[in-house]
Amino acid sequence: MALAGSPGGAGWTWRPVARDALLARAFHSCTELQGRFYLVGGLPGGGATEPSGDTVVFDPASGQAVQLGAQGCPRRSHHDAAPVGGRWLCVVGGWDGARRLATVAALDTERGVWEAWSAAPGSRPPAGLSSHTCTRVSDRELRVAGREGGTRTQRRYGSIYTLRLDPGARTYCYKEEGSHTASRSGHCAALLPTSGHPPAHQLLLFGGCNSAEPEVAGHWGPGKIKEEPPAAPRFMEQLARLVSTQQGSRQGPRGLRHHSCSVVGPFAVLFGGETLTRTRDTICNDLYVYDTRKSPSLWFHFSSADHGLKRVGHQTCLWNDQLYLVGGFGEDGRTPRPQVCVLDLFI
Repeated sequence: MALAGSPGGAGWTWRPVARDALLARAFHSCTELQGRFYLVGGLPGGGATEPSGDTVVFDPASGQAVQLGAQGCPRRSHHDAAPVGGRWLCVVGGWDGARRLATVAALDTERGVWEAWSAAPGSRPPAGLSSHTCTRVSDRELRVAGREGGTRTQRRYGSIYTLRLDPGARTYCYKEEGSHTASRSGHCAALLPTSGHPPAHQLLLFGGCNSAEPEVAGHWGPGKIKEEPPAAPRFMEQLARLVSTQQGSRQGPRGLRHHSCSVVGPFAVLFGGETLTRTRDTICNDLYVYDTRKSPSLWFHFSSADHGLKRVGHQTCLWNDQLYLVGGFGEDGRTPRPQVCVLDLFI
């Protein structure tokens, strides 16, 4: 693979570490839980409207992928998923081939069984969700952001919901927040520290509409979000060195959607996606780093000439101090990629 670079002499590439036809899909979810990546659903190819209803478990330590034989896997694409209690994988909303849903299905990874959780009394669910985001705020609470609606009716703005989960009772409860966002679909969300001392946290939405501006979908004061030790201290240090090779800009990518986003300490790492600013050659292979260490936060853009790196509808996962790229459609926007890659930075 060609090495992408910047004028400062820094370079990066996605290095393939595994390949398996089971992983070839796009618009799936890929969630790290207890050192394994759980892939749920997605579309098997461009033009497909029927999502797959399978679960694949990829072990990054061995590079092996296996299909999970668990019954009742939800048929979903354009959904999101989050780990709960170190045991459950909760799949939220998405497209089932006929309609947009707001239901929650959970895989009990200890028992290897899918469970359909029920809405708790008082739950006020969205009309339907797809290409939304679902961000873990605490072990029992998710923040859901996106444009809701059925196949015929879509709101002209984005809604924000708090989704509370109760694994003991196998229930979930939606509560709509008072604020709205711009109408976004195919955006990403990042829960990031602010630059103050002590740091607060805010949930930022990137992309999914024509705007280049991030939008705040939640704010938590100091001490409200449980601080965890850095999941990737070495990779965080590499990112700090990478962004030091550039000036940085207040302006982020405009009109990007269906890209990936992973939070690495004070950084959000965005990759690929589809741009709304062009009518041809819309699938991207750009790497963006959003740095919140100082105010104002800055964007750093690292382009690539390697068309083989173009991806849309893919996912990235952080594990063992490395960032993994899983699935997605390639340059044609139709062919699913069976590779798992790791981001290599050369500074």
